[in-house]
Amino acid sequence: MGESNASLDALLEYKIPSFAFNKAINDAKEAINRSDQARQNFGLLSQEVFHLFKACLNQPSVNHYRPAHDTIKLIYKCIQGDREKIDIGEILLEMRSVIDGAIDVTTEARADDTPLYNISKINFERLKQEFANSDRKNTTVQTLKNAIENRLRTMLEQNLQRTNFQEHYERIIADYNFEKDRVAIEQTFEALLEFIQELDQESQRAVSEGLDEESLALFDLLTKENLSPQDIEKIKQIATQLLKTLKQEKLKIDRWPDKESSRAEVKTTIHNFLYSDDTGLPVDLYTEEEVEEKTEEVFRHIRRVYPSLPSPYYRSAA
Repeated sequence: MGESNASLDALLEYKIPSFAFNKAINDAKEAINRSDQARQNFGLLSQEVFHLFKACLNQPSVNHYRPAHDTIKLIYKCIQGDREKIDIGEILLEMRSVIDGAIDVTTEARADDTPLYNISKINFERLKQEFANSDRKNTTVQTLKNAIENRLRTMLEQNLQRTNFQEHYERIIADYNFEKDRVAIEQTFEALLEFIQELDQESQRAVSEGLDEESLALFDLLTKENLSPQDIEKIKQIATQLLKTLKQEKLKIDRWPDKESSRAEVKTTIHNFLYSDDTGLPVDLYTEEEVEEKTEEVFRHIRRVYPSLPSPYYRSAA
């Protein structure tokens, strides 16, 4: 497999699972994970192998190639299994030698009762040292990337105002794909750890603002620069009350986004709420044009994330 120590022939020498066999599998994964392009190529070539093997099942001679087919399929499944890992804390926890003192292993339960590993007390400096000594750098970075992308996707679905995080992440990965050497991959790992901390801070921002994720998304749409602390608190109240009003009334209508009349009523409710002297945006801070813009932005957000109640985008965060 390229310039690595991984070899399909070496894997075929093992008849039963063993420590050496597992090491060979890990070596193969490390070779495949050396770049996004290499990972993609392996996936495409594997699919071609599976397709051709299946097409030749009626030929007795195909059994000669079965061990190679099965080994490639095992590696493929291992790679796919890494892609399905979504808990960043769990991935970092797998760096076993830093559990003691580097990671708080207490867990919390998700809505589906699977464990959610707490990464709030990670010793990131210790983790970077461990990574520097790792012989599985490529695999660790790729697996971590997958988990970050899953988490980032959910955060963006809930609040499109977070696109700056997407842009930051894309810059990290562009640098990672541009040059691959020992220093570069360690710098990428450090950048990913720092990015994880930023995501963690952002995921806690609703709590620090005294809001929930749903109200925070509206607040981010309604707020503007150069507001005083008192003004900010006012906008928070507007965001919270507007969402409450919509949920109590218009969003309860079955399949409302599919009905022109229902969409019009939702948009009108938002418009009237934001224009009202009692409930709306302060007239001394927002021009009529700005209120119109905010009405459009809020409506687009509401239409996207509330096709029904409760919102499918926030249910997992509940």
